[in-house]
Amino acid sequence: MEEDASLFPKKLLDDAPLVEDETAEPEDPEFVLGPVPGEAENEADPGSSCPGKEQNADKRKQRPAVQDRMQASLLRRDLSHLDQLHEEKDLFIQNTREELRACRWRMGLLAKQQESVAAGPAVERAAGNRSAVWHMEIQERQLEDARESAQAEAPAARKCLRERGASGKAERNRLLRVRRSVYLQKEHGLRHQKLVEDAQKNHRKAVKFLKASLGRIRKQEQREELESREHARRRMDAVLALKNSISANRETLRKFQAWGQAKAELAEQRAQAKKEVILAQGGDAFKHFCHQRRRQELEAQNRAFEEEQKLRKHEIVSRILKEEARRKQRPSPARPAGRPILRDQTWSYVAAFHDGKGPADPPCCPPEGRSALPQASLLVKAASSESVQADRGSLGREAGTLAQPEIPGLWKEDCKPYQVPKEDVDQKSVGGTKTDKDILARTAQQLCRGVTHKQVASRREFRGCPFHSKPKLVHFKDFDIGKVYKKKITLINATYTINYCKLVGVEERLGDFIHIDFDPPGPMPAGMSCEVLVTFKPTVNKDLEGNVSFLAQTGRFSVPLKCSAKKCSLSLDKELIDFGSCVVGETASRTVTLTNLGGLGTGFRFLLASECCEMDTSPSVFSTSSNFTYEDKGFDSNVATSFSKQLTAGNESVPADVPSQKESGKLDIKEKEEGRPVESEGVTSTTIVTVPPNEEQTEFSLGEITEGEIGPFSTIKVPVIFTPIVPGTVSTRFKVVFKNQQCPTLYFKVVGVAIDVPVWVPKPNVDLKICMYDRLYQDSILVHTRSKTALRLHFEVCKGLQGHLELLPKTACIQALSSYSVRLKFLPRRSLPEDAGKYFDKESRVLEAPMTIRVADQIKPVGFTVHAIVTTSDLELSPSGVDFGYCTIYEAIRTQVSLCNHSLLPQEFGFVRLPKFVDIQPNDGFGTILPLETLQLDVIFQPTKAKEYNFELVCKSEINRCFKLTCRAVGVHPLLELSHYQVKFAATSLYNTSVATLYVINSRLSMNPPTPSVPRIGLEDTPPVGPTSFEFLLPPDSPITISPAVGTVWPGKRCLVRVAFRPVLTRELIHQEALQALTKEAEAKSDTATQRKDQQRQSSILRMQNRDRLSQASASQPLELQKEDLTSSAHSTVYLELWCPAVAPSIVVTSDKGKTIADFGDIAVGQRGIKKVSIQNISPERLDLEYSVLNPNGPFVLLNPIGKLVSGETQVLELSFSPRESVLAREMLEVITKRGTLSLALVGTGVASMTTCSIEGGVLNMGYVIAGESTSAGFKLQNDSPLPIKFSMQLDSLSTGSGDEHRLPQFLASPAQRTEVVGTQNYSGQSVFSVVPVEGVMEPGRAQDFTVTFSPDHESLYFSDRLQVVLFEKKISHQILLKGSARKHMMFVEGGDPLDVPVESLTVIPALDPERTEEAEELKPILVTLAYVQLDTDTPAPPATRELQVGCIRTTQPSPKKTVEFSLDSIASLQHKGFTIEPSKGSVERGQTKTISISWTPPIDFDPDHPLMVSALLQLRGDVKETYKVLFVARVVTGP
Repeated sequence: MEEDASLFPKKLLDDAPLVEDETAEPEDPEFVLGPVPGEAENEADPGSSCPGKEQNADKRKQRPAVQDRMQASLLRRDLSHLDQLHEEKDLFIQNTREELRACRWRMGLLAKQQESVAAGPAVERAAGNRSAVWHMEIQERQLEDARESAQAEAPAARKCLRERGASGKAERNRLLRVRRSVYLQKEHGLRHQKLVEDAQKNHRKAVKFLKASLGRIRKQEQREELESREHARRRMDAVLALKNSISANRETLRKFQAWGQAKAELAEQRAQAKKEVILAQGGDAFKHFCHQRRRQELEAQNRAFEEEQKLRKHEIVSRILKEEARRKQRPSPARPAGRPILRDQTWSYVAAFHDGKGPADPPCCPPEGRSALPQASLLVKAASSESVQADRGSLGREAGTLAQPEIPGLWKEDCKPYQVPKEDVDQKSVGGTKTDKDILARTAQQLCRGVTHKQVASRREFRGCPFHSKPKLVHFKDFDIGKVYKKKITLINATYTINYCKLVGVEERLGDFIHIDFDPPGPMPAGMSCEVLVTFKPTVNKDLEGNVSFLAQTGRFSVPLKCSAKKCSLSLDKELIDFGSCVVGETASRTVTLTNLGGLGTGFRFLLASECCEMDTSPSVFSTSSNFTYEDKGFDSNVATSFSKQLTAGNESVPADVPSQKESGKLDIKEKEEGRPVESEGVTSTTIVTVPPNEEQTEFSLGEITEGEIGPFSTIKVPVIFTPIVPGTVSTRFKVVFKNQQCPTLYFKVVGVAIDVPVWVPKPNVDLKICMYDRLYQDSILVHTRSKTALRLHFEVCKGLQGHLELLPKTACIQALSSYSVRLKFLPRRSLPEDAGKYFDKESRVLEAPMTIRVADQIKPVGFTVHAIVTTSDLELSPSGVDFGYCTIYEAIRTQVSLCNHSLLPQEFGFVRLPKFVDIQPNDGFGTILPLETLQLDVIFQPTKAKEYNFELVCKSEINRCFKLTCRAVGVHPLLELSHYQVKFAATSLYNTSVATLYVINSRLSMNPPTPSVPRIGLEDTPPVGPTSFEFLLPPDSPITISPAVGTVWPGKRCLVRVAFRPVLTRELIHQEALQALTKEAEAKSDTATQRKDQQRQSSILRMQNRDRLSQASASQPLELQKEDLTSSAHSTVYLELWCPAVAPSIVVTSDKGKTIADFGDIAVGQRGIKKVSIQNISPERLDLEYSVLNPNGPFVLLNPIGKLVSGETQVLELSFSPRESVLAREMLEVITKRGTLSLALVGTGVASMTTCSIEGGVLNMGYVIAGESTSAGFKLQNDSPLPIKFSMQLDSLSTGSGDEHRLPQFLASPAQRTEVVGTQNYSGQSVFSVVPVEGVMEPGRAQDFTVTFSPDHESLYFSDRLQVVLFEKKISHQILLKGSARKHMMFVEGGDPLDVPVESLTVIPALDPERTEEAEELKPILVTLAYVQLDTDTPAPPATRELQVGCIRTTQPSPKKTVEFSLDSIASLQHKGFTIEPSKGSVERGQTKTISISWTPPIDFDPDHPLMVSALLQLRGDVKETYKVLFVARVVTGP
């Protein structure tokens, strides 16, 4: 244990904190809870705290209490488990802490041992004991290893301790959460228990109050029920009383109707007698009656006018009385003495008018005396015996108008007439002189130009109405006088820019009725609107029309306005009412309907046509009643009527048996003679009726409603009652008159026949409808008797129909006042037309058979008629026989058969027991055929074997009649067969292609016995086995292509056939469409369009061969085919049915004249060509577009796929062609829609761009140049491709490099790693190299010259750059390395090994002294390395050679020397070492170079292990003197 403790250092133990110091508090402060109350710890039952609760409440709470106890037990179990886990974790943490303390102690012990061990080696080493030192080092290493292992274990222990501490915290937190949840749950249970108790207490209170409320509601309902019963009883009594009153009034009305009819007949007789007298005297009766009628109308108008004057006079009197009473209530202002007031003047005027004096003195001119006032008071007292009440509001307004004059100055006594001033007398005429008129016209024109001006926007002048009105017409329909109508108009600015609107006004004739409320909105932008309120207050009852004028910035405009008064539109639903036969004593009723379709109601009255009744209206009475006419309709008409009755009560005498005016509305003869009118319901209408007495009473009468008011848009039904009195035919004509004179009188006639027999038949006409021959029809006939004794009846059938008609029984006895039913049987035979004779019409097939009922002891028999239409039940098949001819087993032949129904009734039919090889359509041969209809049926024959067919088709009708059709045919088994005999192409748009494939099969392999399955025609001989040739024959100009059209099929083989359908527009159809567009004739256009649609949409069925154009598939021998033409048999023809629907394309190409081929032409490889194709949706709906998948590795790409195309919209598709090789590319792009597919053919040719450069090796060396000067060199590029090539020249020094930022500098890299081509550059920043031209286009087959210029600005040997030839801005065709060197002087030495880097340093080199400069010039080093290769010791090897180039730069600068001289010293020593130098001295002309050859052969005494190093001086003399130190290094190598 101590050894383990010594392995841990003390420092590591000190760094690790003790776990005991960490706090064990929970992480969340909300978990710190107080003590749980004792009542929460116990298992409390929510129902135990309320022992007084009801038993139902305890049962409801028992289940939640059990659940709470179970949950609490579970929570306690979890708590105990958590406490146990917590204790285990605490124990583990304590053990871990003890281990950590022991570990720290061991680490300290190990640290002390290590220190002692570390001091021991030094002592032993000083003592010279190496073995002890070695053992101590080993021990030190062991201690170090132990310390490291302890250090490695300490973090793991700390980590484990932390994890355990964290898990302990988590467990404690979880424990606290559980305790808190238990606490909260118990607290929630207590709270819930309290809430339940409160809710139960409140529920008991609510139940108590609810019972009290329900009691009160029940009492109230009982009280209301009693009241409703009492109310219903009172209503029932009132209804009974009303019913009794109606019955009494009805009887009275009937009596007066009879009296009125008698008077009408008497008046008609008098008028007829008077007419005869006038005609006898030679006069014009019509003219006389017209004059008489007009005179009566005039008298009626006069009486109405007088009556209206009386009414108005009394109204004015009543108003004055009210005004006088009102004035007495309030104090009147003082008035001057002797001046009569307005009331006195009015009373005087009224009194004078009442005494018969004319209205000579109006109220505005006051009379001299006031003597008329007492007279007026008497008049008022006499006239006001019955008060006439009016509307208070209107009386108040009228009284105020009468009490105070409109212009006070005219009513004063000191009013003086107006005198014209003298200065106004000498004024000029209104028109002025001609000069004034011209000035006025010019001024008006200028003002007009200033108000309105033209509006121009986007170079377009606005023309038209500046504002649109909604509604366009302001129409006031069916207006009433005195009411106010309002409508809003919305004005919308329809101009291009801002506009203004100003109200001008309405027309003059509408100014008194129309008022416009318009607030000018100011400047209104285009499309904005404003509102105008139109108020219409009618005062006259007539139609008005006009315009509301406005002024806009661009001119005047107006809105039409129309006002329509109410009108009547009356009509009767029938003009003739036929009651038929009616027995005397019975009553029949019919109804006539009077309809008003107008907006104005009127009074109506139903009268006999012979009655004279004039209903006149006086609409102009009020308008012509001088100053006292009052047109306000607010007065009640009943008041006016009662007032009129009072005035005429003393002068009119009405008989005692005549009812009131409202009930009868008619006048007595005496009243007519005296000219005293009787008022009707309205105030403004007067009815004059002249009815002469009549002793007879008519048999036709009207119902209860014979007169009254019909409202607008309403109907009134009037019953017409027929009560026959005397047998015979009775007819009466009625008329309907109206109060409104504009409504014409309506007439209708009533006809009836009265019969009087004891026995009668209610249905004298027995209609059996339509009957067929040989079919039984029955009906029952009801016979009635009014006799009070039993009668014996005998039923007889007319002669000739006994075999067809029968009445059962033939004899019967009918009881008194009862009815009897007789059975009628009708069985028409084929002999009915001959047997019936005159009773049967052969053309119309109508039978009218009179039947007779003989009554015992009665001479007149009772007859009735039996009506029937007799028709046949025959069905006819046309033709009666069908010959299908020859038909192969692979096809079907269709023939039409006509089925005609000769009957007048529809019949059901069906073809039964059909053979399997026959089919009848439509509906499989079943259906219903209408009367006299002819149906076309398709009989389809498809044989199954090669034989002759003879069979019959049976058609049965619904009455089980059979009709047969004979058929015959020959079945053929052809030599060849097709894999498909019917091809249905999909709907193909124009210029698109649909393809289908099929096989022509020769399935015969060997000769078979003659069975039906062997290829043959009917029962003929079987042809021999062999190759069979076929040929497809197509109709001319058909859009079908078959490939191959001709071929031969060997036995047991098959041939693939491709059928293509490509609909096109024929030239004739195109010309027809063009002509149609030019003529612009509507009928021709519609006909042509219909024909074109039919041609495009119909499903055309093409066959390989039809009856006139046969596509033959024939069989022949090979030998015969070589010698003679292809022969075939028409009977062995095989038919191919093609369904080819051609439709208009939904999408068309509108670009490039509608071509569907996108030809990109020649495109260079690596380049991209763009082509745009415009497509348009010509269908009536929006289409979703999809595209076929192009080759992902191909050169074609769709750049902008369009997803949707609206109807009529045009979009542009962008297609790109990017060839990767020199090849012709083709591909199809399909634009797919739900209505069809548009195929676009994409074609393009990729052409390789080939160019040739005149520089070989890719390096252009510009040589040496004097710094500051320049030199040029040229090269050529040849275009060897057939396309023009766009080129551009790029220098690497002028291009932006990428990826060079993280490379090593060039002077730090090895020569093998130096890949940069851009060398030294100019200090000035300008490019060292330049090329002309920089870019351009090389035509096919031509060459382009380029010039490269080298312009250095300082001395350097490492000028370089790279020139790239870029084609089409993408492809690099050639790369040329440009090199050059610059010197300050005219001489240079080239060659030797490089001693410096090719990159100049950016460090500024300080200037040196001249002496040091010369010394530095003499020491310019040149390293020449020579390697002597010795391959074999026996064979001498060639010497090692090197070269140095000495040159003279051509310059334009003036120089005293034209050449450069060079010399190399120490030649002898060099030769002694084995070096040979030629030449050692010489001169070089400008622009020339001279080569110094250096060779080395190792001498005899040369040591191969030590290289030979020799130096020599090379001096150059030109414009300056330069000295180079040439260092020769020679060595011997054994291999290359």
